[in-house]
Amino acid sequence: MSDSTTMGLFMMSNPVFECYAFYSSILILKMIMMSFLTVHQRFRKKVFISPEDTAISKGGGEVKYDDPDIERVRRAHLNDLENIPIFLITGFLLVASNPPEMLANNLFRIYTLIRIMHTLSYAVFVLPQPTRAVCFISGVIINIIMIVYVILNMHHF
Repeated sequence: MSDSTTMGLFMMSNPVFECYAFYSSILILKMIMMSFLTVHQRFRKKVFISPEDTAISKGGGEVKYDDPDIERVRRAHLNDLENIPIFLITGFLLVASNPPEMLANNLFRIYTLIRIMHTLSYAVFVLPQPTRAVCFISGVIINIIMIVYVILNMHHF
């Protein structure tokens, strides 16, 4: 059996990988949906970023670059694009380091919940600080925990 076949079988029969794949899929879907939320806000407010875009809106619209509601959703999306890929990489490395199932699965679950809470607090309900900051810092700490675990348990140097 080749190494790639063995690795594939390991991943498919690994409950940590299954949990990682599930929560990573939720986060990827969340990032995709943020694009649609931005578009929804643009049509709701009839505010677009280029003149040709106003033609697709019934009733026209205006070209404006700094609508606060649209920018809030856009910034939440950009924050996802900056943070979730790091989780996807660190989480995959964690899976490869064969961690305790409960530890890894809870880190994946908590990170996903934190990212959803970050978006809700920033782009939907507009909760006061430090709500968003606590969510962001918690996510960073989870990524650090995962990568430190990998470093300490895969020291083949």
